[in-house]
Amino acid sequence: MQYGQVVEGRFIRRPNRFIAHVEIDGQEHTVHVKNTGRCRELLVPGCRVYLEVASNPARRTAYDLIAVEKEREGKPPLLINMDSQAVNRAAAEWLPHSGLFPPEADIRPEVQRENSRFDFCITTGQEKIWLEVKGVTLEEDGVVSFPDAPTERGVKHLRELIACRQAGEGAYVLFVVQMKGVHCLRPNDATHAAFGQALREAAAVGVQVLAVDCLVSPDTLKIDAPIAVEL
Repeated sequence: MQYGQVVEGRFIRRPNRFIAHVEIDGQEHTVHVKNTGRCRELLVPGCRVYLEVASNPARRTAYDLIAVEKEREGKPPLLINMDSQAVNRAAAEWLPHSGLFPPEADIRPEVQRENSRFDFCITTGQEKIWLEVKGVTLEEDGVVSFPDAPTERGVKHLRELIACRQAGEGAYVLFVVQMKGVHCLRPNDATHAAFGQALREAAAVGVQVLAVDCLVSPDTLKIDAPIAVEL
């Protein structure tokens, strides 16, 4: 997944979920944050961030904040993509070559099933498989966790995947870890115990729970390799 023109900046503050103030070339700008999660451990005053220049010159904000360098004691900074919209695009590029499904599988994004809309629907022969994607940015000592804030929407998605399995259809939840250099993913029970419970229930009925890391540069995001999931 390739961005357009990307510039470097320094994070100043984030007055709400949607915007941040960033210094770019010595001037302060109000920018759009492409992640409505808390990201408090990432957006630390003075940290280095990367921003995509908006293609529409008439837009209210001229930049989108897409990535951040997380400082780590005794280690090089960890580059983390925090664009919540990018994970579906990265997944769309990766899924046809992932080996999860036969080469002839039909993979379609944003497909309605009854009252739900899933990120992907994969059809292979007579089998129908539903897949939801979750972006992951919360890391500590090589372990990533999801979610970074309570997500009733995420619990609802898992309940819908459970219903798919109960109807005899395939179901996957794919955690796209927006960084490299981590070794496992765990549900963040301390932040939202209901999500962790729903994830374990989903796995118990046959929902496939997968996590993959990514190769990240300031202007690219590419799914790379599977990592362990510890439920």
